[in-house]
Amino acid sequence: MSQQESLQSRSNAVSSPHVVYKVVLTGGPCGGKSTVQVRLSTWFENLGWKVYRVPETATLLLGGGVRFDELNEHTIADFQENLLKTLLQIEQVYFDLSQNCPKPCLIICDRGAMDPSAFIDAGTWDRILAKIGKNNVQLRDSRYDQIIHLVTAAIGAEEFYSLENNAARTEGLELARKLDAKAGRAWLGHPYYDVIDNSSDFEEKCRRCLSAVSARLGIDIGDRLMPQSKRLKFLVRALPSNEKFGEFQDFDVIQNYLKSPDDNIQERLRKRGQNIHLVGHYTYMVSRRTSLSDGSVLETRRQINDREYQDLLLQADRTRFTAYKLRRCFIWNHQYFQMDVYQEPCHERCRGLILMETYSAKESNARSLPPFVDVVKDVTDDVCYSMYNLTLM
Repeated sequence: MSQQESLQSRSNAVSSPHVVYKVVLTGGPCGGKSTVQVRLSTWFENLGWKVYRVPETATLLLGGGVRFDELNEHTIADFQENLLKTLLQIEQVYFDLSQNCPKPCLIICDRGAMDPSAFIDAGTWDRILAKIGKNNVQLRDSRYDQIIHLVTAAIGAEEFYSLENNAARTEGLELARKLDAKAGRAWLGHPYYDVIDNSSDFEEKCRRCLSAVSARLGIDIGDRLMPQSKRLKFLVRALPSNEKFGEFQDFDVIQNYLKSPDDNIQERLRKRGQNIHLVGHYTYMVSRRTSLSDGSVLETRRQINDREYQDLLLQADRTRFTAYKLRRCFIWNHQYFQMDVYQEPCHERCRGLILMETYSAKESNARSLPPFVDVVKDVTDDVCYSMYNLTLM
C-alpha cells in the first residue's frame, strides 16, 4: 500500500460515522492565517475530505468602510454585537451544508465567535451574550473542535511583519503584539487549543499547523510533515498562587473510562465546565485510543450532548475510579499549558497529585517551563502517571 493510500485508509477510519470537524484560526495580525487555510484545504482535500473555508467577518465589514477610530464607546459595542451575530449566521451556513455532505468535512473558520470579545471589556461582552442568549462555554468550548493560535510575526519574526497583503490591516508592531495577546486570552481554556509560534521558519510553521490538526483527528501523517512537537507531562509539587499565572481559566473536569471488550481499545468519557451550577455550561466528549499492530496509537474524539453522556455513563468501567479534577489552562511564553489538580473523592495515589501538560518541540528542561511552577520531574513516558493507570482500583 502506498503512503497516500495508507493516509487515506487512516482518514477513512476516523471518518466513520460522518465527521464534521470545525477549526478556528486565530491570533494577531500577520500570523499566516490565509496561507494556513490554503495548506489545510489542500492537505485534507487530497485525503478525500470536503473543506469549507469560512471568511473573516470583521474583514468583510471593515472592508465596507467601517473605521474603529470613527466609533465611540456605544457604537463600538453595537458594532461588536452585530459582528458576532453576523459571524454566527455566516458560520451556520457552512455548518448546515456540512451535515448533508457525503464526505467527511473540515470547516476552517478565519477567526471565531470569541474573537470579538478581545476588542471590548468583559462587562460589555457579558451584556452582548445575555442579549443574544449565549454564554462563553457555548461559544468557546462547544462550538468548535480545535483552536489554532497563529502567533503574529510581530513576535519573533519581526522582519517578516507586513501590512501589504491585507487592505484592512493598519496595526503596527506593538499593537499587533497586544492584539495577539488579547486573541489568546479570548480562547484561553478551550479543551483543544494549540499555539503555533515563530520559533521555526514559516514553512515549518505551516507544517506544525497541519500536524496539529491531523493529530487531533487521529490521522497518521507518517513522516510527510516531519512533526517535531510532542505532548510533555510533568509532576508538579504544588499549585502556584493565582497571581503567578497572569491570565488563566479554571474548569471542573469529571472523567470516566468505559467498559471495553478489547484490551487494545480505551474509551474515555469527559464532562467539563465552568459555573457548573448554571445550565448549559458543560461540554461533553468521548474519546477512543486504539493500539495498532505497528505499535502506534490512533486517538479519535467526538463531542456529544448531555443525553448521550448520561447514556454512555451507564457503561462506565466499575473497576476504575471516576477522576475529579480542577483543570487550569494558561499561556506562558506563547506556549499553552494545562495543569490538572486531582480532587476528592479519589484514590490515595491521586491525593494531592498535580500534573502539567503541554505540546512542545522544545527540550523538556527547566528553560522551556514556567519558572513559577515547581516541577518535580518529567513523567512524559512514565505509565504510572497515565490517567488509565491512576484510576485503577
